[in-house]
Amino acid sequence: MALSYKTRRRLSLVVLIFGLPAYIALAWWIMSLIDRPSIWVELAIYILLGILWALPLKAVFKGVGQADPDAPRED
Repeated sequence: MALSYKTRRRLSLVVLIFGLPAYIALAWWIMSLIDRPSIWVELAIYILLGILWALPLKAVFKGVGQADPDAPRED
């Protein structure tokens, strides 16, 4: 099922306002459960988690910054 431009914009806004802070808190909480690894391992984990959240949401964010393709053209 393809999402319309308007739906993708709204969904991306919801994800960025509510989902991303929740994901950051979850990653922070998970990292607090384990003993602190070396700084390089910790940095690698945070980088991996920073990339990992966006992969499943790639279709939602694709083209959101562009003009609405469904809008009528003004010539």
